[in-house]
Amino acid sequence: MRKGAKRLNFADRQQIESMRKAGAKVTDIAQAVGVHRATIYNELKRGGEPYQAETAQRAL
Repeated sequence: MRKGAKRLNFADRQQIESMRKAGAKVTDIAQAVGVHRATIYNELKRGGEPYQAETAQRAL
């Protein structure tokens, strides 16, 4: 896990998108990206269904 507050960048969002398409669990994605699982859940809401990195990036 990363220490302190950290914002997701576009590369993180692309990693979330690819792992989500591969069927990875939220906890596995959170560990790979280095954030809390709640951050991933919030990000998935932001990116729509199915999750798209570009949509989430524009939603900021």
